[in-house]
Amino acid sequence: MHVLRRLVPSRVALQLDQWKGAPSPDLLGPFEKAERAFEAQNYPEAEGGLDQLATRFAEPRWPSLKPPFSALRVTIPAPQPPHWDPEHGLSAAERETRRAQRTASDQLALLEGSIAWAAQHGVPVDDLAPAVERGRAQLTGADGVEAFYREIDPVWAALRDRIPKPRNPADRPAAAPAPGSSGEEV
Repeated sequence: MHVLRRLVPSRVALQLDQWKGAPSPDLLGPFEKAERAFEAQNYPEAEGGLDQLATRFAEPRWPSLKPPFSALRVTIPAPQPPHWDPEHGLSAAERETRRAQRTASDQLALLEGSIAWAAQHGVPVDDLAPAVERGRAQLTGADGVEAFYREIDPVWAALRDRIPKPRNPADRPAAAPAPGSSGEEV
């Protein structure tokens, strides 16, 4: 399910208005590789495609993704001495717990952003709201991150079934000839 948690929001991110209807093939290539691998249940290959896409999202030649989809980019932290890290003095278990909590919070934001995008584009998502609310409650409750993922993973699966794949620029229909032109070369 970890792959699905990255694949679906990437599908939405590639359909944001900033791509003007069709993102670059340089972005679609790694995404399509990940989709094919996911369908073939080759999860390491799907992770590799998503890692390539995350790296491409971080390249300066592309428009910056707005939150929450900016969480899909690979993060390149600035170098800093270890003692500057606020978590430097924590035990390994505490650092892991905080990292898992941050990842789950990012997942919640990505899920809400994906649902909002889907609703704006006519994808039926009203039935998914209760599961998202239950997931939010689980995240702040005693059961924590594992219970959160049990609630939201079915939502990611439902969104993958409902949200169409991004369109490749090569798949767009050719522009119709202007009215009054015969379409023949002179």
